[in-house]
Amino acid sequence: MTFWRGQFPLILASQSRARQTLLAQAGIEFTAIPADLDERMVQESSGLSSPGDIAALLAHEKALSVSRRKPGQFVIGADQTLALGLRLFSKPAGRAEAAEQLRALAGVRHELYSAVAVAAAGQILFTHVATAGMTMRPLGEADIEAYLDEAGEAVSSSVGAYQLERLGVHLFDHIEGDFFTILGLPLLQLLAFLRSRRLLGV
Repeated sequence: MTFWRGQFPLILASQSRARQTLLAQAGIEFTAIPADLDERMVQESSGLSSPGDIAALLAHEKALSVSRRKPGQFVIGADQTLALGLRLFSKPAGRAEAAEQLRALAGVRHELYSAVAVAAAGQILFTHVATAGMTMRPLGEADIEAYLDEAGEAVSSSVGAYQLERLGVHLFDHIEGDFFTILGLPLLQLLAFLRSRRLLGV
């Protein structure tokens, strides 16, 4: 069963399992084609410092990268940044860096900025950036080590070393914002845009 009514399948320019799951559970037929993009280089060469602007830029570039190869199809690009004050976080390179990120985030509030963009024929048609406020509970070294032991290699796949939909939920006291934003895809706003283009059956 699919609500997708486009002539051709929707494309998600992402390898993110969470984003793919969100679309699939919403009954959207899509094909995942990861963008060929050096995200770190794009970010550094842009000169941008606002986490929301950076997320939007990377979402644009991912969507455009695939759209240029598939000009007849609608392509979704998405990206997420994490900011603690003026500090921007990237995915940790390994356990030691994951532990350092958790120490920095423990007991304080940080922000997640999730951007989504839709492109077709090499042009951006839609962009939205949503924000979620995340308050991590105080963590001692024993807590951090126990979490890292259980989470394993997954800590390197997400900025901040956590996945809220999995073991990362144990790290938090309070969250502000919708679940879709936290998982990296502002789904309600994306669906509203697709409906405005009569690409959905509901």
